[in-house]
Amino acid sequence: MQIKRLYALFEQHPHVQTDTRALKAGEIFFALKGERFNGNRFAKQALDAGAVAVVIDEPVLEEGPTVFVVEDALKTLQDLARYHRAQFSIPFLAITGSNGKTTTKELVHAVLSSAYKTYTTKGNLNNHIGIPLTLLSIKKDAEMAIIEMGANHQKEIEGYCTYVLPTHGLITNCGKAHMEGFGGVEGIKKGKGELFDYLQFHGGTVFINSDLDYLEKMAMAIEHKIYFGSKKGEIGCSVLQQDPLLAIETSSTKWGKQRIFTRLVGAYNKPNVEAAICIGEHFGVPFRSIRSAIESYTPENARSQLLTKGSNQVILDAYNANPSSMQVALENVVRQSMPNKWLFLGGMMELGEDSVKEHQELVNSINRSGIEHVVLVGGDFKHTSHSHLFFEDVHAASIWLKDNLPNNALILIKGSRSTKMEKLLEVL
Repeated sequence: MQIKRLYALFEQHPHVQTDTRALKAGEIFFALKGERFNGNRFAKQALDAGAVAVVIDEPVLEEGPTVFVVEDALKTLQDLARYHRAQFSIPFLAITGSNGKTTTKELVHAVLSSAYKTYTTKGNLNNHIGIPLTLLSIKKDAEMAIIEMGANHQKEIEGYCTYVLPTHGLITNCGKAHMEGFGGVEGIKKGKGELFDYLQFHGGTVFINSDLDYLEKMAMAIEHKIYFGSKKGEIGCSVLQQDPLLAIETSSTKWGKQRIFTRLVGAYNKPNVEAAICIGEHFGVPFRSIRSAIESYTPENARSQLLTKGSNQVILDAYNANPSSMQVALENVVRQSMPNKWLFLGGMMELGEDSVKEHQELVNSINRSGIEHVVLVGGDFKHTSHSHLFFEDVHAASIWLKDNLPNNALILIKGSRSTKMEKLLEVL
């Protein structure tokens, strides 16, 4: 009953906020709690700042027309998001995976929005707070919605599905990411596969990269499947070039052979492009619009960006890192024609008991690559056996870099979010 009353207010004032510092008059404030904050303490401040209502789960204010006292403010936010989602009968595409999900989401959004009013996850708001906020940002004019789902443990995606209610789904891959929380690679497949489980039981449609056999096995029981990739499906791509940017040739029974010149770095982005083409084709987007959308998309936010810094070309891929993404990023650098190559790699987090082993395997791959200029920063690189430069943190690495600036080099900067490897750009 409370959700219906709250939704009636939301319909009149369709903006929610969880941070009083960003609050605008007329918004509904949800008092969320975390390890270091308690939004209940700011409920009165929110009302004084012009919030049309506050949702609290501690008795800091009395229940009233502008005060909703609930058992759990976060769950109420999620319940409101589900109620809002249920008002739509449009396609809701959920995207998850270990690597490439944000880039894929952005490419798919670029393609679909060329033909439909499409709403999607902003930035990296892909968790238990960001997903409800994304859902509540969708307006009545929506024709498509794309929701990115991040996860670091099992049952997380299952929970997201209860309020996203996806009609379509895509798992980019199941790589070695968040192994600590998932309990290894098989645990990752099980956790990511929760999206397929939901779609199976609700008659949904999945898009499958046929080049990854395990995805086909995971989707075996799903009736509605659409394939892309070289092994199966109507959409497949081959790499024309990847030095320095990726260009592909598509092969389609509908369009024949077509070329797309992207602004993305690395052949590892080919499946992301294929997914965007496949999804666009499925929803009837003309090929010329698909190609234009993909060729116009420019990566940002430290995700496979190619930047020029003085005489150097910098591949900035420092938003996150895991063994799978590190390996393909390294392979991409090896393939590039520039002879003077440098690696600045930050530690990989959330790998559990295999962390040192995975860092050592990456070091071994670096040694086999023949790249001489290697700087390792933080994490379990300190517990590996190598002859490369090592610094405890990016600050120490920056100090060294100031006195040892590369010239005419191709530089890869990559690491887990907590290592903040992008700070090296301030020196280059």
